Amino acid sequence: MALTPYQTDALIREVDDAVRQDDMASFWTKYGRVTVGAVILGLAAFGGWLYWQHHSANVAEANSVQFAALLKSAEGATLDQPVYDKIVAQGGSAYKVQAELVKAALAGGKADTKTAIATYDAILNDSAALQPMKDAALIRKTTLSFDTMKPDQVISALKELAVPGNPWFGSAGELTAIAYLKMGRRDLASEMFTSIGREAAAPESIRLRAGQMASALGSTRATTNSASPATGAGAPAQ
Repeated sequence: MALTPYQTDALIREVDDAVRQDDMASFWTKYGRVTVGAVILGLAAFGGWLYWQHHSANVAEANSVQFAALLKSAEGATLDQPVYDKIVAQGGSAYKVQAELVKAALAGGKADTKTAIATYDAILNDSAALQPMKDAALIRKTTLSFDTMKPDQVISALKELAVPGNPWFGSAGELTAIAYLKMGRRDLASEMFTSIGREAAAPESIRLRAGQMASALGSTRATTNSASPATGAGAPAQ
């Protein structure tokens, strides 16, 4: 049984006293087995930690190399299936989900909406997936499914993300505002677009679009919170 910090301090004090009093015999009789056990456990734990560190570093490096290979194939709009399968089977939760995001993005880019949505659903249902990855999957899935979803379904799906301060507010808010327009709620759409235009953390292209939409809808507060001029027309991936 491992010693508590309090027991360890007490043990050290006992050793010190025993040495000064030249009474190691009595100390060993009282604490010998505990001391040996603590030393053995400590060495075993340290050895295990060293092995774990070495193993983790090797695994992380291998996963990183595999994922880099997957991204390289994705640059050519293809999925390296053997590499993907290996990452999903052996790469751990984080790399697995990132590989699935790559697969879904490639499928969506090829208009294979069914595969893309099924992959995003798998991420959303994965209890081990990190929340930011689930949020990314939800945004992408909703974007692909938008035309087939009812406006209230879009609003409900994105309600946790379409709030100022959320990292995904730009994309989620834009989809939500468009859903409001489809419902005929120009007032709510204008309010949402205005909020996006004022969201400093949102991509600048999204803020500019939101400001233009808010102005078109008659908002008198439709000003963008931009620290620098727009640098391009395309919306940065969010």
